[in-house]
Amino acid sequence: MTTIPKLSRTLNEVLTERADALARVSGFVRRQSKLSGAVFVQTLVFGWLGTPLAGIGQLGRLAGALGVRISPQGLEQRFTPVAASYLQDVLAEGVRRLVESEPAAVPILQRFNGVYVQDSTTVPLPDELAAAWPACGNSKAPEDATASLKLQVRLELTRGTVAGPEPHAGRASDRTTVTVGTPLPAGALFIADLGYFSLPYLRRLGEAGVSWLSRLQVQTAVFTTDGQRLDLLAWLQQHATTPATTVDQPVTLGVGQHLPARLLAVRVPPDVSATRRRKLKAEAQRRGKTVSQARLARADWTVLVTNVPAAVLTTQEALILARARWQIELLFKLWKSHGHLTDSRSQKPWRRVCEIFAKLLALLIQHWLFLVTCWRCPNRSLVRAAQLVRQFALALALACDSVAHLTTSIRRLAAGLAAGATIDSRRRAPGTWQLLLALDNRLDDPLSSDWAA
Repeated sequence: MTTIPKLSRTLNEVLTERADALARVSGFVRRQSKLSGAVFVQTLVFGWLGTPLAGIGQLGRLAGALGVRISPQGLEQRFTPVAASYLQDVLAEGVRRLVESEPAAVPILQRFNGVYVQDSTTVPLPDELAAAWPACGNSKAPEDATASLKLQVRLELTRGTVAGPEPHAGRASDRTTVTVGTPLPAGALFIADLGYFSLPYLRRLGEAGVSWLSRLQVQTAVFTTDGQRLDLLAWLQQHATTPATTVDQPVTLGVGQHLPARLLAVRVPPDVSATRRRKLKAEAQRRGKTVSQARLARADWTVLVTNVPAAVLTTQEALILARARWQIELLFKLWKSHGHLTDSRSQKPWRRVCEIFAKLLALLIQHWLFLVTCWRCPNRSLVRAAQLVRQFALALALACDSVAHLTTSIRRLAAGLAAGATIDSRRRAPGTWQLLLALDNRLDDPLSSDWAA
């Protein structure tokens, strides 16, 4: 577990010592300058952490508060390709640091040696950067985008550790960039969306002692354990005739792989399947394609596959735990909607890249602050926590050169979060944290909402 004093040392090392060292290595600082690498990084990181849409004038005033007087024009001139590379190096320095919380008080998560969810998100870039960061033009980027960054992130739900954000060109597929951070430990559980579904990869995880839980890709061949290929839809209709019925069947997956797995399925309520079909048709129309009848028919079902034994994870528990994958989607929403990662007051190409890398480092630091203050509380509200972090950004910037002052500021932040950064319980539409906690109280209703939208 990372303590507040330890995090203070980490922040001081990354944003002061390493920032200055990397500035010289990268060539961002070549001679004695009033704007050191550390002050440049701290200005951008805490300036955009506190005010995500801050203009160059606001950033210049923060630099003044940090002891460097620089004109808006002088600061603007620093946004160069060299500066972007330098900021990416400082971000990578932060990503290499391990910051973790005391384990969240959710018993089902503690059955595993970490529960890891992974996904990517895309940030559009100005077209002038297409050579360096080519886009793929898929649904995660604007249709006319030619340049984008794809950020791979892996979040561990128990202790909150983050691997990434690791930047790639927007064209890179999730399957080719699935490896992020250190290898998963034996006894861990890996949960990811269909973009990462790969039978060879799932086999390698199992051989390393890692459990996995995933939705089943529509095109995947499913066989009984004696080698008979299933017409999955027809087979499900025979075995689960009502939303109250769940299916838990040993199968093998893939014509060539024959990967052993448990197939878990449940028929969803009509309103859920109707919503799924509307989304499928809308997405197909946006792409100029037609949805297959098989995909439309599969909208009636939530179908999961896993290698976790039934003695460790029941069907009902797996259906609820699969919903926890959305925690990483909520993290991306926090970064984009509240941290304004994809927004800027400038469209100058290299200013945009510098801003994105600085904001990513700011949002990583924000997450670290969550881990040492409120992560252990299952009903934490990261939106409310982020609001208070933004209010503390100036105090953190001014304390950055002193571990003792940083420790004091973070402890005051923790006291503020303890006073009101939680989510209220909901009776009609329970939150994920309620459902996970209720598993130990024998809650047995996985059908109250769309588990795998």
